[in-house]
Amino acid sequence: MEASSGDRSAAGPGRLRPGDLGRALVVVLVFVRCLLGGLLSWSARRVRRWRGEQRPALKVAVAEGVVDAFVALGPTFVKVGQLVASAPGVFPAPLAQAAERCLDAVPPFPTALARRIIEEDLGRPLEELFAGFEERPLASASIAQVHGCRLPDGREAVVKVQRPGIRPRMLADLRIAMVLARLAERTEAGRRLNLTGMVEDLYLVTVQELDFEQEARHQEAFRRNIWAFGDNRFVTAPEVYPERCGPRVICMERLFGVPVDEFAVLRARGVDGELLMRRGLKVGLEAVCCHGPFQADTHAGNIWVLDDGRTAFLDFGITGELPPAWRAMVKDLFRTFMIDDDWARVVRNYKRLGVLREDLGDDESLGRILQAATAPVLDADARSVDLADLFSTQLDLARQMGASVPRELMLVGKQLFYFERYMKELAPGYLLARDLFLVKNIWPEEAAAKAAELGVTFPE
Repeated sequence: MEASSGDRSAAGPGRLRPGDLGRALVVVLVFVRCLLGGLLSWSARRVRRWRGEQRPALKVAVAEGVVDAFVALGPTFVKVGQLVASAPGVFPAPLAQAAERCLDAVPPFPTALARRIIEEDLGRPLEELFAGFEERPLASASIAQVHGCRLPDGREAVVKVQRPGIRPRMLADLRIAMVLARLAERTEAGRRLNLTGMVEDLYLVTVQELDFEQEARHQEAFRRNIWAFGDNRFVTAPEVYPERCGPRVICMERLFGVPVDEFAVLRARGVDGELLMRRGLKVGLEAVCCHGPFQADTHAGNIWVLDDGRTAFLDFGITGELPPAWRAMVKDLFRTFMIDDDWARVVRNYKRLGVLREDLGDDESLGRILQAATAPVLDADARSVDLADLFSTQLDLARQMGASVPRELMLVGKQLFYFERYMKELAPGYLLARDLFLVKNIWPEEAAAKAAELGVTFPE
């Protein structure tokens, strides 16, 4: 994963700068005020208990106060809240639940500023760039907001505009967050959560999201690669219009549909949920194993089911790319799962990458142990499988053995967690780890031979 040109040598947010001190004081005061507010609210409910009102647990009140501070402090801390909300198994349940407010807690900025940024970046008046421009934003997030527009040739498009002045503020906030994380890691809970590691990851993600030129390149590459094998016609990504893109602006094709978690809408439309999942997972897996950049933020807002039935991947602010050795390992892992059950190959890969020590035993014996431990999960359908638990177990094994696990592999796991949620609703009987369709282009000869042996036919 790349950083922007000014941050390629930086491994993290770095030390506080003199200009950060005023903001740091504001951050501390806001946290204190919000925590006190939560505690006072909790205490006041003791007085009202005679009315039969249930007083929340102290942990809930504290969690609500923390999230109040996230929202009050703006985009950087809202992103922290989004991180907490997306990992309920990692953070305390009251905090993860309270942080769900951060998923839609960023208000839009004035349209006049969006117009000015577009004109500054593209060097032309808005009226020359677009035949129409929607004043009211279609969506607003921590980094940017999106406006509908129409190109001079009549095509419907959207323009994504970065928030004004967001870069220096977010980087300063991340430096402050690192200080707070180091203080928190003096406690046992803070050390267990590895808060400094989380802030470092958030820094890398933020730097990447702020680089709109890189995002446009990755989106174009991902879109092009969808059809690299001549199939996947039911999956797409928005076309980028590079002549209307700049350092803080991305203009792209407008697509019409609903987020993939609009389950009731999809059922009403008669959408085949299992086929939808299979097609999307196939494209995602091919990106990870064959092409390079993969979409690394597949929450429901970024995966849509279009009105014409296609699946669309949206927003490439966060992408990943596995190092070659780990990409080969993932490919071999799915070859083992779906085609030949050669678990000794998995052991050899793990030893080569440092996940398993050479002196632990011979490849065949260790392979049988891995197979016995993993088979129940591989043969479970989406109703009972826990991909998050399986993937976390593999990562924990690597860390315990002292292996250096690439951040991009964790991003792959994160996307599996998202799809797991969608599968439980849309395809509860689906056996992901046994679906040869997913590796049709990754292991073409082997998948075709196995499909013929089993009498399996692949959908379009």
